[in-house]
Amino acid sequence: MSIIEKAAGRLDRNKVDKPLVHDIDNPLARDFGHHDPVMEAAVAYAPQHEPMPDMRQPSGQPSRRVEINLEQLHRLGMVTPEGGRTPVAEEFRMIKRPLIKHALSKGGGVERHNNLIMVTSALPGEGKTFCAINLAMSIAMEMDHTVLLVDADVARPSVPRYLGIEATEGLMDVLLNDKLDLSDVMLRTNVDTLRILPAGQPHKNSTELLASLSMSNLLDDIARRYPDRIVIFDSPPLLMTTEAKVLASHMGQIVMVVEAETTTQHAVKDALRQLGSDNNVSLVYNKTKAFSGNSYGYGYN
Repeated sequence: MSIIEKAAGRLDRNKVDKPLVHDIDNPLARDFGHHDPVMEAAVAYAPQHEPMPDMRQPSGQPSRRVEINLEQLHRLGMVTPEGGRTPVAEEFRMIKRPLIKHALSKGGGVERHNNLIMVTSALPGEGKTFCAINLAMSIAMEMDHTVLLVDADVARPSVPRYLGIEATEGLMDVLLNDKLDLSDVMLRTNVDTLRILPAGQPHKNSTELLASLSMSNLLDDIARRYPDRIVIFDSPPLLMTTEAKVLASHMGQIVMVVEAETTTQHAVKDALRQLGSDNNVSLVYNKTKAFSGNSYGYGYN
């Protein structure tokens, strides 16, 4: 029995509902005095296999439109089009600027998938989904760009849940069914410049599907079909699954989220080794306390 299967059993026996505050990845309450954080994270990262409704549309039909619960996102302290100049909005304005510049740089662009940006972390609970959604929402507020947010955390998809939309077919279903087109499963939203691609139905061979020629062709299509579109992938944690490393091999840019005062240097170095030296990797230091006199610090407390 694998570590994850054992962890799933332990999770079922010890499941405790925790309130959602500022980190929508539902972080662990860790005690590093006598425990291994990687093993603790494995317990929290047991795959979810909730059934999804069959909402397939005939190929060629316009993509379905969904309503993102923008009020819920605003209450969670996240970036929204009407949210104003909040501290988090200002932070993500600074984070997105070099990513956009590199995505559209000459000599790179779609040829090197620079417009495909993966957001990941070493371990669960560091805020990668929080950052992926905020980054996508912030870029969607640009005048000249559209954004596709892909829920690529196929073991534990969470983007639809936190956006307040219904889960549908998505990435896994397109890879499994050659009769499905990307347009059949992509969701339009009430933010005109933002589209969503759900993870789709969980599959036991998800790693092999992400490493397949079909996935490579799909990502080429995504990168080239709309060269002015920036694609944000919410990826699994690097130290918990093999899917993240496979997905990283297709990306032009990688954003790795590091939880302030919690993620160990050892975990960060291990995660960076998983990515290799050829990737364009940026680090986001998440959940820091505001510095004195700095009105734009995160201040999550």
